[in-house]
Amino acid sequence: MLIGKPGEGKSALCRADADRILIRGRDLTRDLMGRQTFTEFFFFLMTGKEASETQRFFLDLLLVAIAEHGLTPTAIAARMTYDADPESLQGALAAGILGCGTVILGTSQLCGDLLVDVAKRIDDGGGDADAVVTAVAAEVRARGGKLPGFGHPVHRPVDPRTEKIFELADKEGVSGRYIDLARRFAPAVAAAWGRPLPMNVSMPIAAVLLDLDFPATMIKAIPLLARTGGLLAHLAEEQQRPIGFLMASHGEEAIAYDGGGDA
Repeated sequence: MLIGKPGEGKSALCRADADRILIRGRDLTRDLMGRQTFTEFFFFLMTGKEASETQRFFLDLLLVAIAEHGLTPTAIAARMTYDADPESLQGALAAGILGCGTVILGTSQLCGDLLVDVAKRIDDGGGDADAVVTAVAAEVRARGGKLPGFGHPVHRPVDPRTEKIFELADKEGVSGRYIDLARRFAPAVAAAWGRPLPMNVSMPIAAVLLDLDFPATMIKAIPLLARTGGLLAHLAEEQQRPIGFLMASHGEEAIAYDGGGDA
């Protein structure tokens, strides 16, 4: 039984025959291997286009920026899962990736959606950019929400990754409409919340990708791809210096039982 609306039954990504592998019409071994870096190949896979030197540079930059951030919940989950089943490297990696949501790591997609929405409001209404940004920030604050891309438990008053990305975007002439809109949010957020909030790395990741014509609906793919590398590094270390069970024991000790009954 077919559930949902069927597609056309076609794919333009890959076809493998006995003597060759075609990727989006290009021969893998005769054209792509040895010529493209993995970053360039990833861009080609995603878009079907050759990455420019600027697109490759900034995609590399963003992947490096978000790949690793210490013992985050995603890394802890991966390490503990590995200790529970050392034969399942893929399971441990998956456990970490499954924890990448709108609180941890996934906010870059929310930032991208926000920037695209603001740009559309400006285009449709012909309004002033500052006025639209200010109104959006005020709307979020009024309903008690959180504005994606702002606030960080560690990096205050600024996220150094944000500063570096913007610095390089300006230097390389990449700063366009979406980076401009991202920057306009800083004073709007400060006004709405009554204090400045640090712009975390998720906002410049989204803004740079949009200014470089990366698919707007796949912005989250960048932190997911990057953090896969970081998690694999955690798992490699876990093999040599296991701390998963140690973290689990400390976690148990840190939580008091209050469920009643005999102690």
